[in-house]
Amino acid sequence: MPYFSYSGYDAKGKTTKGTIEAASSMQAVDRLSERGIVVVDVKVTEEKKGGGNAKIKLLPLEQHIFFCRSLASYLKSGLQVTEALRIMSKQARDKNMKPVMEKLLADVQGGRKFHTALAESGAFRESLWRVAESGEQSGTLVSVLTEAAEEFKLEDSLKRKIRGAMTYPIVMAVVGIGVVSFMLTYVVPKIAELFNDMNQTLPLPTRMLISASDFLGNYGLYILIALAVIFLWMKRTGRSFTLPFMRGIRDQLNLALVMSHISTLLKTGIPLVQALRMASSMDTYQQRWLDAAELVKAGHRFAAAMERIGMPEDTVAIVRVGEMGSDLSGALSNLSEQCRETAQSRMEMLSTLIQPIMVLSLGFSVGFIVLAILTPVFDLAGIVR
Repeated sequence: MPYFSYSGYDAKGKTTKGTIEAASSMQAVDRLSERGIVVVDVKVTEEKKGGGNAKIKLLPLEQHIFFCRSLASYLKSGLQVTEALRIMSKQARDKNMKPVMEKLLADVQGGRKFHTALAESGAFRESLWRVAESGEQSGTLVSVLTEAAEEFKLEDSLKRKIRGAMTYPIVMAVVGIGVVSFMLTYVVPKIAELFNDMNQTLPLPTRMLISASDFLGNYGLYILIALAVIFLWMKRTGRSFTLPFMRGIRDQLNLALVMSHISTLLKTGIPLVQALRMASSMDTYQQRWLDAAELVKAGHRFAAAMERIGMPEDTVAIVRVGEMGSDLSGALSNLSEQCRETAQSRMEMLSTLIQPIMVLSLGFSVGFIVLAILTPVFDLAGIVR
């Protein structure tokens, strides 16, 4: 069973940290709450195997999609779960996937239910084994696995779109910074020595350029080290940096992903409160969905809860109509599609605008350097005449 590391506050208000064994993060939080601990952060750390602890590695989305589709296909053809898992474990070639499949097969053959084996493997998302549990109980395991695969495919597609939209500006920015840095650290210092021998008052652009070159020469290495430390810290903590012009697009994509996932969970029979908690991990602002879950648990309608957590009025209106028509999952699916289309149109518009902006910015930077270098040269030519 997975182990979770946690940090929080005990009943006396003192900071406390530790690990706890549980089937899921929600179960870990519930157990800690029973001890009187207010949890601030909880995450998977390791899994106990054969008397020792081994690190749990969550499988990436691509392997979640492959697993769900393959298993659904085998089950649809009439194979039992154990037979399907045996075939998949033999066919697995990925170094991370193969031991997971072998453990799943061993657990199911040992008498564990399929969803329990998924949960205890520590390699699959909680949302997957939750819908698998629902599918086992209702006899619709094939359909819920198919829906889960589509859900993971949607999430992977949205992430690829974000990376695609960010690729061009990042490449242009790196190239521009590289060109300007090379000129400031290599070209400008050599020319600055010539200007110092002129004993003339240099134009303002030239003085600005030389000052920037001196600053970069003195502190450039420290800046690189600081950026490297920040990058490693963000990678280690899982934090990310979103450019201001991408924030609105990312919000729309996050909302589309959360709404689509909640819709899928509701279709498989997962209660709304539990679906909100499970889908919350897909949003950058996870806490707002946890707050919404608590409001729904307290008796509020979902539309009212969304209004309380600050969702836009048009979004709340769609949810309200879905609740009134007893088709909340359908309304959330439509809302997800609407958010995706909005994000797509914004990304296309941004991609169209950002290319000339980046080219102009790079041209302006290089042009300013060339102008700052050539202006005193022309002044010198006039003095010589």
